[in-house]
Amino acid sequence: MVTGGAGYVGSVVAAHLVAAGHDVVVLDDLSTGHRDAVPDKAGFIEGRVQDAARHLDASFDAVLHFAASSLVGESVTDPAKYWHNNVGGSLALLDALRTHGVTRFVFSSTAAVYGAPEVSPITEDAPCAPTNPYGASKLTVDHLITSYCAAYGLRAVSLRYFNVAGAYGRYGERHATETHLIPLALQVPNGTRGSVALYGTDYPTPDGTCVRDYIHVADLADAHLLALAATGEDGAATGHLICNLGNGTGFSVRDVVDAVRTVTGCAVPAHEAPRRAGDPPVLVAAADRARDVLGWRPTRTSLENIVADAWSFLRDGEAGW
Repeated sequence: MVTGGAGYVGSVVAAHLVAAGHDVVVLDDLSTGHRDAVPDKAGFIEGRVQDAARHLDASFDAVLHFAASSLVGESVTDPAKYWHNNVGGSLALLDALRTHGVTRFVFSSTAAVYGAPEVSPITEDAPCAPTNPYGASKLTVDHLITSYCAAYGLRAVSLRYFNVAGAYGRYGERHATETHLIPLALQVPNGTRGSVALYGTDYPTPDGTCVRDYIHVADLADAHLLALAATGEDGAATGHLICNLGNGTGFSVRDVVDAVRTVTGCAVPAHEAPRRAGDPPVLVAAADRARDVLGWRPTRTSLENIVADAWSFLRDGEAGW
């Protein structure tokens, strides 16, 4: 079962699972996902993750969990939604696994659990100090998983993503409220935005703008299949394994805007804007554990290739598929 499998990352992972020969059932309430993003060969149940116990049974081998609210700003203005959806939904899902004897679990976590770390690259041993309810809710679920592994024999992997971008064929980003830099920048050549804002140009970085670690969504999907294998009887996840996912290379906001200009041939005007509260200068992952334990190695690491895949998806979407 793939919860949230009609969303951006969930749909790409579901497509990879199908391609690898797995029987996949997507559970999604379509509040932010899209029915046409569910792979053709996957089953589909329209429903809430809180009701997973109605749909799970002992025939399922594993659950990969992507269903969550994920807007940082909204989590500050409406924290109740994030505690109910992210923590309450995950708790109900974990209890459904117990009820039906499903012991393998992969969780979509986030680098937001680290907050604004003082050291970069960030390892899994870095202190967790989330600065918003979204990150706090994901960290709480990680604590839940750790306790369920210790007490109930669950075998689980949490994957803490950094900045996910790009597209995989007909699967890509389609958010009603877009907050990610690459799709926002691509809205300029697409004709739906006039310019890109550079929020802060005086950071202690090479060009003064924030530096972030961008990971291709297809590389991310590869990591999930390896994580799923790690929860098997002979796998590395004998309890709760936590792995960061990132390229280990940082790109600045100006780097991203330049890549969009190169890929699209559009000038992409950029204007300076004040810093956003809580934006750390640099967030880059140390993904050694994913490499050493899971055997994961990202191969789609070129920023221009990531942008090009996202641009192809956006243009195909405008054509109406």
